[in-house]
Formats: sequence, C-alpha cells, structure tokens
Amino acid sequence: MNKTMASTTLIFIALLGLCLASSSAKLQRFEHAVKADGSLSFLVVGDWGRRGGYNQTEVAHQMGKVGEKLEIDLIISTGDNFYDDGLTSVCDEAFYESFVNIYTAPSLQKQWYNVLGNHDYRGDVEAQLSPVLNAIDSRWICLRSFIVNTEIAEFFFVDTTPFVDKYFTDPEDHVYDWSGVEPRKDYLSGLLKDLDLALRESRAKWKIVVGHHTIKSAGHHGNTHELELQLLPILQINDVDFYINGHDHCLEHISSNDSKLQFLTSGGGSKAWRGDINWWNPKEMKFYYDGQGFMSVQMTSTEVDIVFYDVFGNIRYKWSTSKQLYSSV
Repeated sequence: MNKTMASTTLIFIALLGLCLASSSAKLQRFEHAVKADGSLSFLVVGDWGRRGGYNQTEVAHQMGKVGEKLEIDLIISTGDNFYDDGLTSVCDEAFYESFVNIYTAPSLQKQWYNVLGNHDYRGDVEAQLSPVLNAIDSRWICLRSFIVNTEIAEFFFVDTTPFVDKYFTDPEDHVYDWSGVEPRKDYLSGLLKDLDLALRESRAKWKIVVGHHTIKSAGHHGNTHELELQLLPILQINDVDFYINGHDHCLEHISSNDSKLQFLTSGGGSKAWRGDINWWNPKEMKFYYDGQGFMSVQMTSTEVDIVFYDVFGNIRYKWSTSKQLYSSV
C-alpha cells in the first residue's frame, strides 16, 4: 500500500465514526495527491457489482489496461456497487466476488471513492460504510456524502438516493434501508446546506460533483426531477464544472445551454444494452452509447480531457475543455 493510500485510509477510519454518528454532520474531507507534474488522472465506472457477470469482468480488464496507460491516481464509482440488493453484512461474499476479486489489475490498486446507489440502499447500508470493508481491502472508501480535495480539483460526492420520492412512496415491493436518513426532510436539508457551503468556500480550479442518479439523461431512467429541482440550482449558482453520475446503464455526455455545467454518465460497468433512448436536443447531446464501458479523465489546472471506452477498450468518444487561470498582481 503506497503512502498516499495509507494516509487516506487512516483519515477515513478516524472520521467514519463521526459520519455515521450524525446524518447532519458536515461533509467529511479527504486529501488526495496529484502527480509530481501537478496533473491528475482517474477512471469512472458505475452500476457494476454483478459478481463478474454481464461483462463486468471484461470491463474491469479494459479498465486495468487503460489505467496502466494513463497512470491513474484514483477510481470513482458512481454507485449501484452490489446488485441486486446491496450487501447483507460486512461478511457478505459479494464484496469479494464483485469487487476484490474482479478489479485485480495492478493499475486499479488505487483508492476507490464510492457513492451509494438505489440498489445499495436495498441492502445493509451500514455494511458498505463500515471500516471493516476498508480493513479487508484498503482501496475501499464509501460514505454517504463527502469531499475529496486535490491540488487542482475538488470532488463533492452526494448521496442522491434519498432525494427520490418513489423509493419512499412506491418502493415496488423493495425494502430500503433508511437508517441514518430519517427524518428524511432534515437529512436532505442538511446535506444541501452543507454542499452549498462547501461549494461556495471552494477555491478549486475545477469543481466536480458525483452522484448516482442522473440529473439530465436521455437514457432509460431519464431526468431525476427531484435533483433538477433541489440539487441542480446549487450546482449552477456555484459554477460547478461537471456532474458525474451512473444509474442509467450507458455512457453519455450532455452539455448545458444555460451554464458551463457538463453532465457525464458512466453507468456501463456491467449490465447494459437497454435498447431505449429518449429524444434530446442535439445542441446539448454530445454523445450517447447504449452499452458497457467506462470513462477516463485526465486533467491539469487548465485542461480536462475526457474519453469514453467500450467493453472492448475501443474509444467511443473524446471531449476536451480548458479554462484560463487568473492571478492577482
């Protein structure tokens, strides 16, 4: 285990108890080092945990190859880490069968920062948040909501599942673990307040918000209206650069006509090929791929390069952006 990972792990274990003790606690913060040249490289994958099935193993193999080529610094998971119903406990073999024994490439032995998806909430949520999993595999960091700070970017991980009304009013015979969330109104109010404050105080060159659910998507699930109403205005007013999500099992890039915010979906970690896509304004829809794969991001203080790969490692889409740095004299 490298020095950065060891340091992050110790911070994680020390702070996790505080996070679990109070759902209204301020967002926990982690520090992650960039490369010596000041750049940062990472992969994003979502909706993956199927014990290697539905081409999860094949996607993981290609992630390992790309991760080695790009010398990645970390991996982001956009949720639905364990299908179909999360983990049953910290002893659940699914943690090994869907994570430890799948992402075995040397390049993937970096810190994994994970958010919870709706399928994760159907199991024992506290199990995924437990430091026991981190002790089993030191790559694993999962909190409800938290911040990862690097020299050039800040990542704001947001627990989106409790926002969605239907999981409470029409759960379709599924049982959700709302321990630590109820009373829901207070939980969401505190989360939005803490996120808004953290974003306003951020001096990061790039602001990136990560959640499981879509805000804007042409995929099977489409837009998440609760996030459009409650989360999106906070992202826009605080000049967030990217919202990264899973939930729809596809790869997707949607731009925004009314802000600089870019919507990036990486939910192709295993089961995909839904076969449906909703119409979207072609001026905003930059890319849509109804299949399995993942995303890479390479960034400096002034430039970001994004690439989507399919299950065979083929590049499906590239996109770059830049911003000028201003300094006071």
